[in-house]
Amino acid sequence: DYLAYYGNDELVIKEIMIFDNNAYAIIIEESTGLGAFELLIDPVSKTAYPEYGPNMMWNLKYGLHSGYGMMGGGMMGNYQQPQNVDVEMPVSAEEAATYAQDYLARYQPGVTVSNEITPFYGYYTIDLEEDGQIVGMLSVNGYDGQVIYHSWHGTFIEMVHESDHE
Repeated sequence: DYLAYYGNDELVIKEIMIFDNNAYAIIIEESTGLGAFELLIDPVSKTAYPEYGPNMMWNLKYGLHSGYGMMGGGMMGNYQQPQNVDVEMPVSAEEAATYAQDYLARYQPGVTVSNEITPFYGYYTIDLEEDGQIVGMLSVNGYDGQVIYHSWHGTFIEMVHESDHE
């Protein structure tokens, strides 16, 4: 329903992760395969809304300041076509993984980055593992390497990929 509001068939669900505090969805652009934005789904009301943090602050095409996200599209205004944004970022996916692992070594020893790194317009979101099991995620800014841990999800329960529904 959230995606239908925008009327953009290019936006599709890549995966949904279930945590004990919420569900989390990655929305991609079908033609590019790039991350468009991230959603949270309230487990009680089943309401979807833009994930806070990097999705709002760093997302250059679909975030708060783009005219597409929460401020321009849903809650506070009329939908506007997102701006044209170059996907090339100075920080590569490999460098983002290194920044993330350095952060984890300091603040969560034993937790490692997975090979699941999703590029968005302005940042990367990376799944985290401990003993081979997903335990959370963090995001790395694609311009300066700043790391933000997604502390709001809670305990990971399961993941569903869009291909699992077909």
